[in-house]
Amino acid sequence: MEAVDPDDAVDIVIVGAGLAGLAAAHQLKGAGLRVRVLEAAPQVGGRMRTERVDGYRLDRGPGLFSMGEDTEGFERLPALDPLALRPFAPGAVLHADGRTHKLTSPANRRQPEPREGRPGRESAGRSRTGRATRTGIARFDRHTRGTRGALTAARALTGARSRADMSEALDLARLRAALARFAAQPAEGLLARPELPAAQALSARGLPSRTVDTLVQPLLTALLSDPGLTTSSRVADLTLRGFARGGLCVPAGGQAAVPELLAAALPPGTLLTGVRVTSVSTHAVTTERHGTFGCEAVLVATGARSAAGLLPGLRVPGFHPVTVLHHATDESPPHGPSFVVSAEAEGAGPVSHTWVTSAVDPSRAEPGRTLVTSVVLGEQAAEPPALLDKAARQQLTGVYGACADRWELLAAYHDPDAVPAMPAPHDPRRPVRVLSGLYVCGDHRDTSSPRGALSSAERATREILRDFGRPTVREDTRATAAA
Repeated sequence: MEAVDPDDAVDIVIVGAGLAGLAAAHQLKGAGLRVRVLEAAPQVGGRMRTERVDGYRLDRGPGLFSMGEDTEGFERLPALDPLALRPFAPGAVLHADGRTHKLTSPANRRQPEPREGRPGRESAGRSRTGRATRTGIARFDRHTRGTRGALTAARALTGARSRADMSEALDLARLRAALARFAAQPAEGLLARPELPAAQALSARGLPSRTVDTLVQPLLTALLSDPGLTTSSRVADLTLRGFARGGLCVPAGGQAAVPELLAAALPPGTLLTGVRVTSVSTHAVTTERHGTFGCEAVLVATGARSAAGLLPGLRVPGFHPVTVLHHATDESPPHGPSFVVSAEAEGAGPVSHTWVTSAVDPSRAEPGRTLVTSVVLGEQAAEPPALLDKAARQQLTGVYGACADRWELLAAYHDPDAVPAMPAPHDPRRPVRVLSGLYVCGDHRDTSSPRGALSSAERATREILRDFGRPTVREDTRATAAA
């Protein structure tokens, strides 16, 4: 701060150095505007933070990205060129009633290999031309039409012989066929469907209630961090589509790698941390201990509560609370780099989903050690860490088939505002322009995902450039093409 004069003229002051704020800073600087970013915390990232504990890298939030859906926007930010993404195994593992069920990819698609230096440009299920491959989807749908076809597919998928095995295999076959349809459906088609709460919409999707209750709801709950499934059915449909098309991944080294790369690529003096903003106007930002920063416009890129505090009248959404548990062990639990969803009956345990983090990204753990991450959702997430840990260990013992009593609890991170709620009806394009000179962005203005944060930042950037009389990126691209 000693080297920065608050009176130095800038065009835009951005409040908040999370994903949205940092992305907007790069886009605005790329358009030739002078930018300053103010962050109240001592580090960047907002909710995308990674702590280093005893040699482990622990994400404070779930830190999962949808390959292709969330990471598509990364490719428009050159600062993220060095980012490496670590994909999960295709599909998911569903654990129910003491049994494990493998949900494989819905079509003839190959999961992208781990990439060093750039996010995968060809997401799973895409050809070199960028079009989704549909041959396997169509073939599978034909074989699963009707009970006889579904039974045939179930036998082929699992080799099941007993009646119970056949019932479970049939449920998996139905779910796999449903995901295949989602993967093949264009986004516009899903958005054209009637909008309902996700739980209500599931009953109208043509799947038996048993399949919905035991498989679809637990999977969707994990993907949305919404145990009540009050989320808009349109958001839920797009989430399932993204999961079916690309699967899940994590950034190598922790989710903080994303904002840290963006911050490091900004010119010296652009980003100031430890600066708490108390009020904003169209031409000034007042801070708690560092004076007033003059500017021509302000972009508030904080979380929803902080944004409403700076911009009175801004609606604060509800939130889905989340607690993330990190355990270390010398053992190597099964399931490898799989996304494991607990589909147990209510009361079986607090964990919604879990994964062996060090199997997905070996850089997260000490050599020879294993890091297991588990997520608790809803009201249970607010319980004391000691109680959660005790209940989670019993559940994880069943999920992984290894005694979790000897595992070491490294950290329990609770965030009551982890995921902004998106109940129906949900507007994924909430206004980002408060008035000329005052703007707001963040996942709470779009969808509660990295993609939503980046999308809102892009929309805010376009509004700012338009008010400044500058061509937007798309307008500039069209002008270049016309020339």
